[in-house]
Amino acid sequence: MSDDEFMMEDADDEDYDFDYDDDDEEGMADETGDVENQYYKAKSLKEDDQEAALKAFKAIVDEQPEKGEWGFKALKQMTKMNYLYRHQPEEALKTYRELLGYTKSNVTRNYAEKSINNILDYVGGEGKHAAISPKVPLDTLEAFYEATRIACEEAKNERLSTKSNLKLAKLWLDRKEYRRLEPILRSLQAACAPTAGSSSSDDQSKGSLLLELYAIEIQMYSDLKENKKQKEIYNAAMQVKNAIPHPRIMGVIRECGGKMWMMERSWDKASTDLFESFRQYDESGSSQRIQVLKYLVLTYMLMGSEINPFDSQETKPYKNDPQIVAMTNLVQAYQMRDVLAAEKILKANRATITGDPFIAFFITDLLRSLRTQYIIDIIKSYTRLSLDFLAKTLNIGRDEAEGLVVGLILDEKIKGRIDQVQGVVVLDRFGADSTRKYLAMGTVAKELDRLQRGIVNEKVTRNQERGGWGGPMAAFG
Repeated sequence: MSDDEFMMEDADDEDYDFDYDDDDEEGMADETGDVENQYYKAKSLKEDDQEAALKAFKAIVDEQPEKGEWGFKALKQMTKMNYLYRHQPEEALKTYRELLGYTKSNVTRNYAEKSINNILDYVGGEGKHAAISPKVPLDTLEAFYEATRIACEEAKNERLSTKSNLKLAKLWLDRKEYRRLEPILRSLQAACAPTAGSSSSDDQSKGSLLLELYAIEIQMYSDLKENKKQKEIYNAAMQVKNAIPHPRIMGVIRECGGKMWMMERSWDKASTDLFESFRQYDESGSSQRIQVLKYLVLTYMLMGSEINPFDSQETKPYKNDPQIVAMTNLVQAYQMRDVLAAEKILKANRATITGDPFIAFFITDLLRSLRTQYIIDIIKSYTRLSLDFLAKTLNIGRDEAEGLVVGLILDEKIKGRIDQVQGVVVLDRFGADSTRKYLAMGTVAKELDRLQRGIVNEKVTRNQERGGWGGPMAAFG
């Protein structure tokens, strides 16, 4: 961020209102005019002489006997300068603590909250501040939030306390500091507990906060691969009714739920959650919608669906997105059962497909699904099929090709057997039911033949006993 941008951002913070006593307004106006001039003069020094600017801001703080608006603004400038320009977080923490003391004076709550949130964004390197905020020790970072917590308790500002704790929880989540995250979550969960006499709007606000906490927790447990805990949070989140959450929050919960179902091979549930996650991310304008759309496309292929995921009204606009076009081509290769084309697409698009470890985890399953679908389609035209031919066509070894066929036979997706001597798949065109029927008919025919021969032999024996012609035809005489 340039000095000009920094100045412009400060100018936005000038949008405030302050409370004054009605008495002696004229005298206060003169005093305000002088200190206001001092403030803007100090501010103009930031570009050329930061040390002089800091001294000028400090003079404003020292010269005001009562903690007022311009002292607050001066301390805010000093905190930012110490942190961003001078890279002295400890000095910034000192001026920040002094600034927090002003929140109980005549600085309005809204303006104080906006300023504090802005400083905490700088400290945490959040959003647009990420590129310019220095990396500070975690203990120092935690000290900024601890100072905020104490100030909020003293001022009985529960709203700011909740916001800053939520901001800290997200910060620890992003940095994978789960040991630090868990106590913050417990504190925030306590704030969600219903209170006696609370209104429906209060319950709705707490319900929305609870979903934000669930979104943080489910991401933590997903990263830690604690599947049982992840499912508990997911089920709890699905039961929250008294909330109007931000679409991005539900996008996170549904995404983690979809990935959880994918790991369990519950493809139908996964596709439902991932589609809903994509829709919520799309509504909130989150760039994560692209990644979730990839997961959704992958799920459709893994479940063997013939539905093109880009046929829906919601997904169709992204069909030709540069980050998605490789997945679009992969879907086409899958539907055409073109195994070699699919492998080429995967190799040529590592950055946009297999670069994601979660997608990479399922690539073996995807290729297996594609190969088995190819086998199911190709055997329709044959009664015998060479295993070597299958292996060559699928670009795999004969043993792997044989394993795929055995799996299909055991799953009763194809009817047949493997002749390992000849190295061929012998397909049963009649199917198992027909085979059983013909075997049964053969057994009946043999039994009838046995009975007929028994009758003939019995008649021959009787004729011989009577002294008649003993030839074979005598039984029919």
